[in-house]
Amino acid sequence: MRPSVETYNEQQKELRQLLLSADREQEAIELFLRNHALLHSAELLQGESLPGETYSFEDDLLDDMTEGHVRRIPQNCEHSVAWSIWHIARIEDVTMNILVAGRSQIVQGDKWLERMKIDIPHTGNAMSEAAVAHLSATIDVEALRAYRLAVGRGTREIARQLQPKEISQKVDPQRLEQLMVEGAVVEEARDLIDYWGKRNIAGLLLMPATRHNLVHLNKALRLKQKTK
Repeated sequence: MRPSVETYNEQQKELRQLLLSADREQEAIELFLRNHALLHSAELLQGESLPGETYSFEDDLLDDMTEGHVRRIPQNCEHSVAWSIWHIARIEDVTMNILVAGRSQIVQGDKWLERMKIDIPHTGNAMSEAAVAHLSATIDVEALRAYRLAVGRGTREIARQLQPKEISQKVDPQRLEQLMVEGAVVEEARDLIDYWGKRNIAGLLLMPATRHNLVHLNKALRLKQKTK
């Protein structure tokens, strides 16, 4: 059963409190991992042990949708479900790997752009209607889901390796500039860099990797309802 928005909000509030507590970092990471798992495919938890966490928002959203419905942009809407999934995967990839871990994006390995049949390396912010429509029509949906799964697994590896002192640290300015160097953020969306630059690592765990996913999955659910 899908957790209610109220339930998830309470979990986010608890996670925020734990992240701000100087001596409860391990509890915070464990709660982050539970919240994060709810927002990805159930396949994410293969090989992990998180008792009681069986719901998957992604599977609930996508498993009964046709590919045509995943690609469709409903009338008077800006995005498709496909674009929404791609966007949250890209945001999680760039923030967790470049900003938090200081390592290469997942998308840069295993020929992910080629496998997804797209050539857009950025997060999708400030895309034109035509570009959104083209991506929605051409992206390989199966490869997209596999890419998001790889991103999710990378995030969990990063979270488990965080040291307590790192959670309260601000984002390294050089890593913020790396986003532009790699084309992960376009100039028209530079306000993203300003936003992330004001956050510490705890703030990135709270928003891009959890809250941002939830917001767009809820939007995708509404799009799904309009495609029927």
